[in-house]
Amino acid sequence: MYLGRVVGTVVAQTKAEGLSGQKLLLVQPLDHDQKPNGPIEAAVDTVRAGPGDLVFLVGSREASLALEEAFVPVDAAIVGFVDSVHAGGGK
Repeated sequence: MYLGRVVGTVVAQTKAEGLSGQKLLLVQPLDHDQKPNGPIEAAVDTVRAGPGDLVFLVGSREASLALEEAFVPVDAAIVGFVDSVHAGGGK
């Protein structure tokens, strides 16, 4: 799992069969300090997120398992909203 911030939407008129009816969003991956961590990516939205939302995502095979129809060709799926992040610096 990793953090991300929704920064936009993707419009795709034609999608793979398992993605029919699924919303696609652009997400900026973040580190634990909520700073950008890698390039912006497209992710399938399973929680009705929107621009500006802080979310957590799963990637790779876990992303396809987040959808009702398993093994859909996706690399990232938004699976929850983040209320707060606390990163400890102690031992």
